[in-house]
Parts: sequence; C-alpha cells; structure tokens
Amino acid sequence: MELNTLLYEKEAGIATITLNRPQTLNALNDELISELSMLMDVIGADHEVKAVIITGGEKAFAAGGDILFMSTADSLQAERFVESIKIAFDKIYHLDKPVIAAISGLALGGGSELALTCDIRIAAEGSMIGQPEINLGIIPGAGGTQRLTRAVGAGWAKHLIMTGLPVDADTALKIGLVTAVVPKAQLLNEAKKMAGIMASKSLVAMKAAKKCLNLSLDVDLASGLTYEIKTWSALFSTEDQKEGMKAFLEKRKPIYKDR
Repeated sequence: MELNTLLYEKEAGIATITLNRPQTLNALNDELISELSMLMDVIGADHEVKAVIITGGEKAFAAGGDILFMSTADSLQAERFVESIKIAFDKIYHLDKPVIAAISGLALGGGSELALTCDIRIAAEGSMIGQPEINLGIIPGAGGTQRLTRAVGAGWAKHLIMTGLPVDADTALKIGLVTAVVPKAQLLNEAKKMAGIMASKSLVAMKAAKKCLNLSLDVDLASGLTYEIKTWSALFSTEDQKEGMKAFLEKRKPIYKDR
C-alpha cells in the first residue's frame, strides 16, 4: 500500500511505523488516521510480524490533532473525525501483538492519546507529554479522559487534563505514564531491543496475555480471574506450551511455531 503520512518497515519480526508529517509536528489529520487504520489491518493479518513500534521524528511523536481543520468544524464534522480516530486507535489497542510507543519530543493531545493505545511507552530524555485540549476550549476526545485515567490514576489524569500542562519524561516515568526514559539517540534501539524480546516469545501466549491484561481494566476481579484460568488452561493444548516447557527442562531456547 502507498503511504503519504507514514513510513513503514519490517525486520526480524518487528514492524516499525513512523509518523511522517514533520512540517506539522506529526499532527493527526484524516489522511494519517486513515493510513494508520489500514496499516493496522495489514499488520494484524501478517503472521511474520510479532511486535510493533510506533514512533515519530526527534522533534515530535505527534503534537496533537489537526487544529486548522478543527477550528472550522461543526459538531457533526468533529464527531465524524474523532470516530475515525477511535476506530484506528481501537485497532492498535486490540491488536493481538504487543505495541510499543517510542516517544521523542512532543506527545500532546492526540499524540498522547495515540501513545496511550500502545501497550508500553518509552520516552527519550527531554520529551514532553500532555493533554492541552482544555486550553482550546475542548477536552480530550480520542481516549484521553479514559485511557489516561487507567494509566496514571484519577489524580494525575485530572492534573494533566484540567490544567493543560504537560509533564517531562522524568515525571512521566514517576507517575507510570512511561516505563523507561532513555537518551534520545538510543530511543529506537531501545524500543527495538524491547520489541525483540517480545518477538521471541510465543505469539499464542502473547495474544492471550494481552487479552487478559486489557480485560482486567473492564471487568470485576472475580470475572477477570475466571477468564484468566480458562485462558491459562487453554494454552496447555498448544504446541508452543509443549515446546516452551520441554525447552526449559532441556535447558535450551524454545523454538516457537505460534500455534
């Protein structure tokens, strides 16, 4: 597929998506969201891909939504725009493969919300992450009020959303918004290292783990524990479970077939 706003490469089981609208600091517009949505379908169907990295340039992961468009949109146009974002972001969140956000520079508004759809977020030193929508007379509309609260708790989510003030990478690490802060020059290498670790695992088990983890945010503890037991037990019918345990007993690396 031809891409105008994204760069895509695949190597050693790792897919890397780079937002590529540097003149706008990777602002999210209709074309970028459409391409991202289609690309997630491609990745979801590609059995060679075991892990995904989403990143931007050095200056910005993504600096927000397309304010030029939003400044003239009416309520119906705004709703259609944010619904298309929700569809794309949900595809990332529910992808049955791990997704890492590698953040450098600005991750604001829709950029922060994009990062929140990913399973793991790592940031380059000096990055700034925030939800400044309140400064424009609106609120986050692409998951910020929901996913941010789940990621950092109500207190910090309210702090970020109700003040509109961003936090730096070190603060983001302290509040659990990111799991690692690394030198800017090492960001992509660190993301690929982490993705490589995940890509070496059984994709069957990884899919099960991600589904259980996501479910834990939406159901009560008893329901989650019941689902976990059923999922755990079902994995004992897979070839990968047999290989993983056999390899452990034989003191060698497992060779998974993802089935």
